[in-house]
Amino acid sequence: MANKQLHILSSRSRSPILLFTICLFAFSLLFLLFSLSTRHPSASPYPNTNPNLSLKPETSFVASLEHFLDHKYPTSSSSSSPFPTVSEEDVSRFDDQVFSKERDRFYREPYYPLDLPIRVYLYEMPSKFTYDLLWLFRNTYRNTDNLTSNGSPVHRLIEQHSVDYWLWADLIAPESERLLKSVVRVERQEDADLFYVPFFTTISFFLLEKQQCKALYREALKWVTDQPAWKRSEGRNHIFPIHHPWSFKSVRRYVKNAIWLLPDMDSTGNWYKPGQVFLEKDLILPYVPNVNLCDTKCISESESKRSTLLYFRGRLKRNAGGKIRAKLVAELSGAEGVFIEEGTAGEGGKAAAQIGMRKSIFCLSPAGDTPSSARLFDAIVSGCIPVVVSDELELPFEGILDYRKIALFVSSSDAVQPGWLLKFLKGISLAQIRGMQRNLAKYSRHFIYSSPALPLGPEDLVWRMMAGKLVNIRLHTRRSQRVVKESRSVCACDCKRANFTVLVL
Repeated sequence: MANKQLHILSSRSRSPILLFTICLFAFSLLFLLFSLSTRHPSASPYPNTNPNLSLKPETSFVASLEHFLDHKYPTSSSSSSPFPTVSEEDVSRFDDQVFSKERDRFYREPYYPLDLPIRVYLYEMPSKFTYDLLWLFRNTYRNTDNLTSNGSPVHRLIEQHSVDYWLWADLIAPESERLLKSVVRVERQEDADLFYVPFFTTISFFLLEKQQCKALYREALKWVTDQPAWKRSEGRNHIFPIHHPWSFKSVRRYVKNAIWLLPDMDSTGNWYKPGQVFLEKDLILPYVPNVNLCDTKCISESESKRSTLLYFRGRLKRNAGGKIRAKLVAELSGAEGVFIEEGTAGEGGKAAAQIGMRKSIFCLSPAGDTPSSARLFDAIVSGCIPVVVSDELELPFEGILDYRKIALFVSSSDAVQPGWLLKFLKGISLAQIRGMQRNLAKYSRHFIYSSPALPLGPEDLVWRMMAGKLVNIRLHTRRSQRVVKESRSVCACDCKRANFTVLVL
């Protein structure tokens, strides 16, 4: 009897505690459900620490550049840093600092050297290589009569190859205004994985006199190659934006170890010397589209209005691999459902191309003077399925983007066969066309440069791809340092014994 009463008393003494625990658990569950229900389903995982980032990102090169120069032009003289004077002791001291940093990271970070974010040092070059060239473009871009020898508008070409501006604008922005998590800017060279050279090679090529441009190239080359970081790695961890195939051409051979940002590889040898460019070292970036984005809603609304089977508007005659264009014109002109027309410069030409692409199911994308063409990226952001006719083409971010989901690839030999291309296109089912159009709506974000740079945009993908190059870069940097140091020590001993002069590179 006593034991039973004791049990009842014990149960009663526990009941308030149990009740309190249940109430606390229920309250916590309700709070969690409320928090999840009030969170916007499309909220970005990258929080905005700056209220200005709630505004729509700017994707126009000209508009972004106007804002950049008006609001971010430096008032100090730091952008006019002098040419460096570097001794062998400076390089050795820098090498010791880097080794110390990398040793600490090796023991502290479990996945080193495979890690993100990439640590980038942005060189503060004299303004003649950076801001002065941006101002030159801004003050002259309304000059629509400025054409290349083959009739292409100079300023539009600069816009299409303005990847150097978009990457620099993101790196130079304060951290509170940036959204990318794949890359951070470091203030000390010894902390860096990679070094970005902010020289606007395309602007200088097109807007300066020939001899003035070559002189500026030589000055930029000397400024960069005299840096301790360059001497330590022989440039292997330095990034050069050389996105137009003509830019920086007169001095390229001196920076062949560096990472080049290119429009394509051009393995034909027409634009780059053998051994200068290859996929293991360099990175292909998309052209900046020349037309506005046709988003998911736009593509959906335009489905029933796409009455043209195959569309092309652009230069009908090109050199090198672009000679395929003339053959395609001869084969396709006048065929039912096909629109082919010589392109025109200016805003009128841009508007006509944009309207034409949005009214077409397929857009012809043949090689230009190089294997690539800006037209491919205009088609992608227009929701028009690209039909790529370029046998030597390497594509941007091809290691992480599956282009088979958004484009058709046709060999040049097949494309020029009488009737072959149109028969091939007409044989593609409506379901496959709709599927590729939906994929274009998803993929287009990877080809739109913006300020601020957006996650999964082309700027972000650049640094994600760069992460895969770092291990190889470090391997070659260490190897070259070992060889150079051992050669110097051997030469020093031999010189003392034999008393003769040796040239050490």
